[in-house]
Amino acid sequence: MFRLAPRQAARAASIAFSQQAAPAVGSAATQALTARWMSAAAPGPKPANPEFSSGPCKKHPGYSISNLPTASLGRSHRSKLGKERLKFAIDETKRMLGIPDDYLVGIVPASDTGAYEMAMWNMLGARDVDVCHWESFGKGWFADAISHLKLRDTVDVTEHTAGYGELPDLSQTSKDRDICFTFNGTTSGVRVQDGCDWIADDRTGLTLCDATSAVFAMNMPWEKLDVTTYSWQKVLGGEGAHGMLILSPRAVERLESFTPENRPMPKIFRLTKKGKLDAGIFKGATINTPSMMAVEDYIDALAWAESVGGNDGLIKISNDNLKVVEEFVSKNDWIDFLAKDPTTRSNTSVCCTLDLSPEQIKELVALLDKENVALDIGGYRDAPPSIRIWCGATVETADVQALMPWLKW
Repeated sequence: MFRLAPRQAARAASIAFSQQAAPAVGSAATQALTARWMSAAAPGPKPANPEFSSGPCKKHPGYSISNLPTASLGRSHRSKLGKERLKFAIDETKRMLGIPDDYLVGIVPASDTGAYEMAMWNMLGARDVDVCHWESFGKGWFADAISHLKLRDTVDVTEHTAGYGELPDLSQTSKDRDICFTFNGTTSGVRVQDGCDWIADDRTGLTLCDATSAVFAMNMPWEKLDVTTYSWQKVLGGEGAHGMLILSPRAVERLESFTPENRPMPKIFRLTKKGKLDAGIFKGATINTPSMMAVEDYIDALAWAESVGGNDGLIKISNDNLKVVEEFVSKNDWIDFLAKDPTTRSNTSVCCTLDLSPEQIKELVALLDKENVALDIGGYRDAPPSIRIWCGATVETADVQALMPWLKW
C-alpha cells in the first residue's frame, strides 16, 4: 500500500499525503486513493490469524470449543461438580500467578469493571485517597470516586494525572492514603514500571490495582498490591462477563473493620456478611450464577498457559511480540509509540501514532480489516489518533511479524 522505503522518501510521501484534503469515507476520491494505495504488490503473506483486538482478545493457539469439558454444563453452579470446577479455576490461578498463600482469589460478576467497582464501593472512604490515571479507564475510576461514591464529601481525594503517552509523578502519592491506579493503561499503551517501587512497603493505606491487561503478561509485585482485579478476556483470551478479585490480608482487614455510611450496597457487590468476609466467594461459591461454559473456557486457557511455560512463558511471548513492533518502529520514522518512555511501554496494548491525519488512519484501519490482515486495531475512541495492536501471549509472534510489512504497504 504505502511505498515507504527508503526513510527520506517515506517522510516526503507522508507529508505530501497529509496535505491532501481528507475525502469522505466512501467518496469517489477515497476510492481512487485506495486504488492507488493498492496498486503496489502485496508485501508478503498475511498473518495466519488477523485477530489483534484488545478485548475480547484472540483465543489461544490450538483453541477449539469442542475441546471444552461439558459435564458441568446444565448443572447447578452450587452442585458438588460446579463448586469443584470453580474452586479449581481459583486454585490454578493462584498457583500459576505465584500469589501469596495468605491472599484470597475470588470469581465475581461483571468482568474487571465489576471487580474494581466492587472493591471501590466496599473499601474506599476509610481514609484519604490518591487516584492515579493516564488514560480512559483510570479516569473513569476517578469520576466514579467523586461523582458516584461522592468521596469528597467525607475524605480528601487527590487526582494524579498525565496525558496519553505519559505517566503522572507517582512518587507524589502517600503511603498513608489509599491509592487507586491501573497497572497497564489499555487505551494508552503506558504501564507502571517494574516493581512499583513508588509504593511503600510500610504503607498504612491500601493499593487498589486494575491489572486487567497486565496479569499474565507482566510481573506482578504482589507485596505492593492489596486489591488486584482482572478479567478472563484479556491476556488469556477467555470469555467476558466474569472478573477476578485478589485480596491481601490488609484488604480483608479493611472489609471487616470499615462499613461505609449511607452507601447502599447492591447484592452483586457485597463481600461481607454481618461484618465478616464472605469467605465462600473465595472458595467457588459465587455471588450470582456464573457461566460454567466460560469457566471451562478459562480452565482450558490456564492449561494452555501451563503448556507454554506458565506465567513466565506468557510474559516472554508478550515481550517477544513487543520487540517485533519495536524493531519495526526503529526502522520507520513515520510510526512511533504513543508511550514516550520505553520503560513504561506496554507489551500487551501496543499503541502507535502515524504520520497520517485522523481520517487517513481510520481508512488504513478499515482497509487492513477489509483485506483480513488486521482486525480491530483502531485506537481507542478517547485516545489520540492511533492504532492499537494487541500483543498478549495468545497472539503468535509470527503473526505480529507478518503484520508489520502490511502497515508499510
